[in-house]
Amino acid sequence: MKKNHTFSSYQIIGIFLLGVFLGVILSLPVSSKADLSHPSFSQLKIKEELGSLSSGLENLLEKINDFFHKEIPNKLNQPEKKTTEEILKPEKKKTPEPKEEYQEKINYIPYERAIIEVVKKASPSVVSIIISKDVAILEKEYVNPFEGMIPEELKPFFNIQIPQYKEKGKRKEKIGGGSGFIVSKDGLIVTNKHVVALEDASYTVLTNDGKKYEAEVLFRDPTYDVAILKIKANNLPVLELGDSSKLVVGQTVIAIGNALGEFGNTVSVGVVSGLSRTIIASGDGFQERIQGVIQTDAAINKGNSGGPLLDLSGKVIGINTAMAAGAENIGFAIPINQVRDDINSVINQGKVVIPYLGIRYILVNENIKERYNLPVDYGALIVSGNNLPGVFPYSPAQKAGLKEGDIVLKINNDKIDQDHPLNILIRKYKPGERVELTVMRGKSILHLKIVLGER
Repeated sequence: MKKNHTFSSYQIIGIFLLGVFLGVILSLPVSSKADLSHPSFSQLKIKEELGSLSSGLENLLEKINDFFHKEIPNKLNQPEKKTTEEILKPEKKKTPEPKEEYQEKINYIPYERAIIEVVKKASPSVVSIIISKDVAILEKEYVNPFEGMIPEELKPFFNIQIPQYKEKGKRKEKIGGGSGFIVSKDGLIVTNKHVVALEDASYTVLTNDGKKYEAEVLFRDPTYDVAILKIKANNLPVLELGDSSKLVVGQTVIAIGNALGEFGNTVSVGVVSGLSRTIIASGDGFQERIQGVIQTDAAINKGNSGGPLLDLSGKVIGINTAMAAGAENIGFAIPINQVRDDINSVINQGKVVIPYLGIRYILVNENIKERYNLPVDYGALIVSGNNLPGVFPYSPAQKAGLKEGDIVLKINNDKIDQDHPLNILIRKYKPGERVELTVMRGKSILHLKIVLGER
């Protein structure tokens, strides 16, 4: 195998000096004594040898030039040759710098942790409500409708057996379910009014630790879809009430409840999709208009009714109450600020104190305006109906001089309309407070002072 010639730095310097020395000799002038036009044999011989040496030096200098300009750069550009051991040795991989996508995933961890902490904290205070009712126990038996009506000899021809059912007592049977949450250590529970609407039903509360309690309905709110229950228990975990007035669209919320009446403490997460919505809620024979509700895309299913809607601090900011039929993830919750006074009143006084005016009315809109030929399209028109008078006897309204056919336009400075009905506006006040009603009677405008009573 042919080996490549290489030169050390000392060899290169020696060759360079030799070339300089010979170059100097060749450049020396010939002695004046020598006649170059008639050279001697010795002179020709020397000149021939010097010429040969000069040619050799030129070749050497050319090789030196090639070495500096070609071989050295080539060697510098060639990859370093590795031994077999170095090739087989595994390469140490450098830890890659975190990519932008990876950094984004890291940022999600605190958000998930916040949800987990809220669920962990709130779940022990969320309860399932089982609705039961006495139903008849029916027993099937067969009878002959002609029994006692035909002679004995003809009975074989009229041996007909017809099935019928007879009641053999009663038994309690589950007919529905809902949700609720604990607001006092001694067993006060908030839920929806429609969850506990049946007067002849019984209600059982199932806590998160599997215990069962018979529940008493203390209060059904006539204005909002809210009710308060009481169970006999102590040292229960309590949920803290938040401030629904500070909610903003896009804010994260968490719903917990007894989904479909089967899956207790089901958790769903979403955002506030809208505020101050007005909906018509219906189901199982009832229908009511609810104003000012929170819209959310956190899944609210049948059975979630009455459960809490929570913010990321774990405070209750709403009571889950309804879902939009035929839509996906459009649910509604009653803002907690609307019922805070009810809850605090029961906790502190053992009852709910509701201001009372004493009139029966319908809200005026474009249709009512046209039907009754009214001059305005807003307000509360006092009317009688369903065997009830427009103005109740001995009520604050009667004492203030209100009459059937009057239209109450304002209570203090609050205008009464579809989005701000009288029964909602009056809840801002307490029994015994004096308010001013702006009333239209015919073409006249009256300003009546009235002291609210207690419902």
